[in-house]
Amino acid sequence: MSRLKWRIFKDKFAEKYMLLITVASILLLFLIGIGLYAKSIPVLDNFPLSELLFSSQWKPLKGQFGFLPFIYGTLSVTMLSVLFALPISLLTSLYITEKSHRTMKKIIFPVLDILAGIPSIIYGVWGVLIIVPWISDYLGPKFSDFTSGYSVLAGGIVLGVMIIPILISLFVEVLSNVSQDLKDASISLGATHWQTSKFVVLRRAFPGILAAIVLSISKAFGETIAVVMVCGNVPAKPTSILDSCYPLPALIANNYGEMLSIPNYESALMFAALILFMIILIFNVGARIILQKVEAKYIL
Repeated sequence: MSRLKWRIFKDKFAEKYMLLITVASILLLFLIGIGLYAKSIPVLDNFPLSELLFSSQWKPLKGQFGFLPFIYGTLSVTMLSVLFALPISLLTSLYITEKSHRTMKKIIFPVLDILAGIPSIIYGVWGVLIIVPWISDYLGPKFSDFTSGYSVLAGGIVLGVMIIPILISLFVEVLSNVSQDLKDASISLGATHWQTSKFVVLRRAFPGILAAIVLSISKAFGETIAVVMVCGNVPAKPTSILDSCYPLPALIANNYGEMLSIPNYESALMFAALILFMIILIFNVGARIILQKVEAKYIL
């Protein structure tokens, strides 16, 4: 075989191999979904889907599997964590990319790496020792007659702190890609540094910022240990952020392997995993569609 033919063969082989790996990655997503659905069939055959999704009664011993409190708890804790982490992360990222000295960056980035690498159980212990008592002893009495501190708010704060390093790292990467020429042109026209950051940097980087938020929310949906430790794990729909909740990851982590002799119990837990899987999938697909629509609008 000539050298030219050998090079053509290697090029085609590499193309086919990368295509195979890509298809396998996509196929893995479908296999996970199919596996969870197959394990959920017993509970789906015995109970209407509307009852499973919209009932608040969770009494496995009586054959009642209502997932509404768990879905509501998952969404509440995740959205609260993003609301808490987003402004802190975005403003910190703007300072790092636009104002901080090189020496400051050398200090900040290793700290972010350390925070991102801390096991989630450490965040959970911190939440139990600091956040929960603060809510129960100081914040809670000002807004409620009673709160144990183990609440949606505690879960949102702990989860928010956990995703801050990830958000900052993603935001810094996105903001650093904004052309210096655009910022110089804005300043030369008389804009202040804040106006340049607000109307040029953030506008140009908005699609990337949105994508970073999507990634952080996807991670927040699946966090388990820290949330288990601070949310209270009460299977009831919370009426305020000071009430206890029971997110889906906590339900699966706490109960899988326990009382599986109860009819449909294992299948119900697999259905909980399927619900979480579908929430993340629908959220990511919807976010990508929105991202494509706003990308042209916010790019200068």
